[in-house]
Amino acid sequence: MTFQRKEYNDDTLIGLYKKLILPRMIEEKMLLLLRQGKISKWFSGIGQEAIAVGVTAALQQDEWIMPLHRNLGVFTGRGMPLSKLFMQWQGNKTGYSKGRERSFHFGSKEDYICGMISHLGPQLALAAGSALAYKLSGAQKVALAFSGEGGTSEGDFHEALNVAAVWNLPVIFVVENNGYGLSTPTIEQFRCRQIIDKAIGYGIESVKIDGNNILEVYDTIKGVRDFCINEQRPYLIECSTFRMRGHEEASGVKYVPPHLFTAWQKRDPVENYEKWLIEEKILSQEDIEKIRAENKKYIDEELAVAYTAVPIVANTSEEITDVFKPYAALDIPVSAGQRTEKKYIQAITDALRLSMQADPKLVIMGQDIAEYGGAFKVTEGFVAEFGKERIRNTPICESAIVGITLGLALQGYPSVMEMQFADFASVGFNQIVNNLAKIHYRWGQNVPTVIRMPTGGGVGAGPFHSQSNEAWFVKTPGLKVLYPSTAFDAKGLLLAAIADPNPVLFFEHKALYRSVSDLVPEGHYTIPIGKAKVVSEGEDLTIITYGAAVHWALDFAKNNKNISLHILDLRSLAPLDYEGIKEAAAATGKVIILHEDTLTGGIGGEIAAWLAENCFHLLDAPVMRCASLDTPVPFNLDLEKNFMAYSRLGEVVKKIMDY
Repeated sequence: MTFQRKEYNDDTLIGLYKKLILPRMIEEKMLLLLRQGKISKWFSGIGQEAIAVGVTAALQQDEWIMPLHRNLGVFTGRGMPLSKLFMQWQGNKTGYSKGRERSFHFGSKEDYICGMISHLGPQLALAAGSALAYKLSGAQKVALAFSGEGGTSEGDFHEALNVAAVWNLPVIFVVENNGYGLSTPTIEQFRCRQIIDKAIGYGIESVKIDGNNILEVYDTIKGVRDFCINEQRPYLIECSTFRMRGHEEASGVKYVPPHLFTAWQKRDPVENYEKWLIEEKILSQEDIEKIRAENKKYIDEELAVAYTAVPIVANTSEEITDVFKPYAALDIPVSAGQRTEKKYIQAITDALRLSMQADPKLVIMGQDIAEYGGAFKVTEGFVAEFGKERIRNTPICESAIVGITLGLALQGYPSVMEMQFADFASVGFNQIVNNLAKIHYRWGQNVPTVIRMPTGGGVGAGPFHSQSNEAWFVKTPGLKVLYPSTAFDAKGLLLAAIADPNPVLFFEHKALYRSVSDLVPEGHYTIPIGKAKVVSEGEDLTIITYGAAVHWALDFAKNNKNISLHILDLRSLAPLDYEGIKEAAAATGKVIILHEDTLTGGIGGEIAAWLAENCFHLLDAPVMRCASLDTPVPFNLDLEKNFMAYSRLGEVVKKIMDY
């Protein structure tokens, strides 16, 4: 191993050594504690510390890093208190995640570190999002994400690199190639000769370096950082290294040929750098021993502090409260000014335009939303008004764009993403339900983003453009789910959603876009999230519904005047207005829950269960559901009509009225 001193002075070289030896010694202590049963799990980075340490030392303190399992050197390199890190690893409330997360699955906004989730690929898009925020603000900074060689097989790797290249983002992707993804060798992961070959297809620069050489890592990152800032382009770095222990300690290393350990032990990043520092007379053996002694004392003292942490006492109220970022919602009442007849789709456009005018940091992203105006022309004309920096056409990379909304949020940028069709959310599902939804609960980071979801059938679009998938997300803590039925509500709810500091999925029924219109105020107003609306009062039967099904219920009432219908429009599916649901049930004593979603697993089942548990004394008949068939949505219009819940509404009404 050859070390190139270049222009670095002794203080820099010694500083790098101190940063390198500390995580090694902490790891050795952690392995001891693991054997003693004082921690439950550990992902060892012994043998590849030079990468995390060199990367962190080469970046500025306020540049975002998205690390993985074996990047202890990132956390120590940012100067995070070791006692608090110990508390994190022990699962104490006084750690970084209040005992809610393990090892390195946490972040710290103060230290510009965004911790991983177990799904390895998503980190890359988050870094691209923070890099986009730097680009928009004109900051001369980069964001950096780590990946293992196994993670480069994930679709998120492709999507993040592709978007970063297309958008010319100042982001560095560092791949730690240690030869194995848990036990799977690289030959079973990919067929290209080296990982940097993958960069060619994206048109970005790349370099392969010795990840065990601290000076090579440090110098490369400094140079690449300058390149990314000056050229406003991404860069891929492959670091050759080796994992001297198992994926995690319980995994063992039996799958690794013994000769590899012998070969890589000779390339140990700590031992080789120590030897070079002594040979160059930058440090003496006595200096080395002194630094190690100081580290041992520091580790023992910090561990003693960590042991003073009091045991966690579960607080249910706090657990629930921390799922969302609390905020005082702005209740902007409807003014007495002009109201104009607007279609549902025009109301959504109005809300987006007002929000863009009010907040110069707000970014809208989606496929074909710029010059083309989106598949449904919601953003038509926005490029001329707000520019392409803020109205961003995206590649077909749903997962990456959802991840970018989180990366933007780290730098305080709110966003709206148009999912071209709600059906396509399935390919961004992981980022939505595991990153956006859980991050505030995990370590207090909120994501002010709205994902617009054009949804629903009735237009003969078949099974991949017509399904109702709102129930996929309603059960995920950390997401708010809205579904307006009128133009008035669409505008007011969307304005409220964009102002909310938490992730919101905003469902818009495609069949309502141009078929429904009503008087909509010209100015800014909001409708409270989580508040249902009584559409009509009645005495015989209550229909609880939302979206296009509200209009089905109104049509049924119009054509069946002999039945006095009480219709409740939920508007918000998460959170639900349980008080409004209870009052609606009490109004008639008979309840039908009507929705376009399929029967099994639809939100109607949850509402019916809640009514049975909490409102049984108010009911004169069993709660009944009217939903679509448990089949995919068919293409043929006659088949689709048969599929739809409205085709069975009359039968269900007769059944409950006859009860």
